[in-house]
Amino acid sequence: MNQIINMVIRMVMRRMVNLGINKGIDVAAKRGKGGKDLTPEQRQAAGQQTKRAKQAVRMSRRIGRF
Repeated sequence: MNQIINMVIRMVMRRMVNLGINKGIDVAAKRGKGGKDLTPEQRQAAGQQTKRAKQAVRMSRRIGRF
């Protein structure tokens, strides 16, 4: 019974941490500006930065498994 509870807690915590990381990356990519304050070039650059940051987080998680 204890293993099941631990498994559920781990799943919930993993989702919460991932959500927090993604939100932080999004805020950092926009540098605190609202979406309507960005020019199209800045918006595209922010999207690319966000994509690269998320890829880097995924890669670091993979490396951390070994």
